Amino acid sequence: MTDSATTVSGLQPVDKAGLDSLIEKGKANPEAVRTLKARTVAAGKFRQLNYIRNLPEHVVDEPPGLLGDDTAPNPSEAALAALGSCLSVGILANALAQGVTIRSLEIDLEGDINISAVWGAGATPDSVGFSAVRAAVKLDADAPQETLDALVAHATVWSPVANTFTRAVPLEVKRAG
Repeated sequence: MTDSATTVSGLQPVDKAGLDSLIEKGKANPEAVRTLKARTVAAGKFRQLNYIRNLPEHVVDEPPGLLGDDTAPNPSEAALAALGSCLSVGILANALAQGVTIRSLEIDLEGDINISAVWGAGATPDSVGFSAVRAAVKLDADAPQETLDALVAHATVWSPVANTFTRAVPLEVKRAG
């Protein structure tokens, strides 16, 4: 264990003081809600350009089996990547807060999905979407196994994306203009 500015070895360091500041802000205002925004623009065939903040476009496409050009992850793969990224951030942040040095972290994700019903072309809406998702965390760190297991469990409980996968979230989709 270490109490240095960063507890991530071999990876770009995380600012411990910045993390501590985020923790304090969260404790001071636990009811704060922030609205995140994204804009999606159809670019032809099933290729979508997604714009978030002032970042370069994030491309989403479909594989040839779903009539796309296979230039980027499809929407469901992007959802898995979002889950893996969110879990990873949570594990890294909590390791830093606890003084655990992480040497490497990888998360393999799999999601079972029935694609025969996409776009209303198949069965019922109940069969659309992931029926199961699995994440396998490969974590090399300087802590006992029970500490690492607790880090992974904690990150899963507190992950905004994991919670979006596991609980019903009100969704409103309407035509604008």
